[in-house]
Amino acid sequence: MAGQGIWWRIAWRNLWRNPRRTLITAGALAVGFFSAVVIVGISDGITREMVLNGTEVITGQIQIHSRGYRPERSIYETLGGREGVEVARLLTAVSEVPGVRGAAARVLGGGLVSSGAETVAVGLMGFDPELEPRVSRILTTVFEGRPPRRGAREILIGYETRRKLDVAPGDEVVLVAPAADGSMGNDLFVIAGVFRTGIYALDGHQALVPMGALQELMVLEPSRVHEVAVALVDAWAATRVAAELTTALTPMVDSIVAEPWTDFRAELQEYAALADAGNTIIVFIVFIMAIFGVANTLLMSTYERRREFAVVSALGTSRGSIARTVVFEGLVLGILGLTFGAVLTWPTMVWLHNDPIDLSRLVGDITMAGSLVRPVITVDYSVDGPVISAVALFVTSLVAAVFPAYRAVRIPPADALAGR
Repeated sequence: MAGQGIWWRIAWRNLWRNPRRTLITAGALAVGFFSAVVIVGISDGITREMVLNGTEVITGQIQIHSRGYRPERSIYETLGGREGVEVARLLTAVSEVPGVRGAAARVLGGGLVSSGAETVAVGLMGFDPELEPRVSRILTTVFEGRPPRRGAREILIGYETRRKLDVAPGDEVVLVAPAADGSMGNDLFVIAGVFRTGIYALDGHQALVPMGALQELMVLEPSRVHEVAVALVDAWAATRVAAELTTALTPMVDSIVAEPWTDFRAELQEYAALADAGNTIIVFIVFIMAIFGVANTLLMSTYERRREFAVVSALGTSRGSIARTVVFEGLVLGILGLTFGAVLTWPTMVWLHNDPIDLSRLVGDITMAGSLVRPVITVDYSVDGPVISAVALFVTSLVAAVFPAYRAVRIPPADALAGR
């Protein structure tokens, strides 16, 4: 290491022979690093919001079903078969798996909601009003009325459904749904509230009913549920936690499977993979452009020192030592660029993460891949973005120094000293 120190000192002194050029080149590298990290951070922020909104609004990040439930979603395929399960015991077992933040049982079906001459087809979800807030945000989107109460014959409908039926909280509607005994269940329900998520598929085609009331309508015993929705501490750990849940619950319930959001919301997984690929391309383009700036600086420096290289070569300095001088100059430029870039990038990332720029006054909410994306400029903290950008910066500095180093060792001493 002591032997390498002299090369660092020589490189440092050589660069400051022309401080303006050195600072401009280091500044360009810093801007490249800043641009790559911030752009990747914004992209990651959009992806994270899409995933969280796509899974936290209603679906959950893991869904536990009977193995034959999807994709047909038959009302007969309840957990534990016709005998059902001990729901409270099952939820306790799910909650004990590391990484699980909350769990809630659900009954799922489909039916018709009617008022007067108007009828709307909806997906029905029977839920526990006390446990549901642990796994989804659907009850926080109620903007008229209130959520249904446990055990009451009340229904929560979406904004678009309310508009089509021309009803309001407190009105009665007729709910008709196929029952598990082959009959057609129907009963009067009172509209407790109206929710609005901004996602048309939910606002126009989803209705929520207390689980006990829906089980009675569909002729299902209290032990028969179709799904346990799970919320996680880290949504990106869904695949691992789902595998652990399947292993932990199989001895308790036959033919049970836990599916991560990457399976039942595959479109979000595909978007996340596409965003990662896009981030890689952005980093590549930014630093390919930076290569030319560094190479130009080192080529100019090499040209100005032709006589110097000729003298040291004539005195017996090896070609490897001359090339090493130029390469170390490139590395020092990389260190300067990374230092300036970190000073510029870190406060910007903290600002955008803690105080996002809200563009909602200019642009409305955007629905993408079945998820809601708010028009805000924010960033998501990650290790990959800064690390990849830092490595790319040093690779840029090193690659850019190769050609100038080659030119330096190819200078003919006699011609250079003669001024040719």
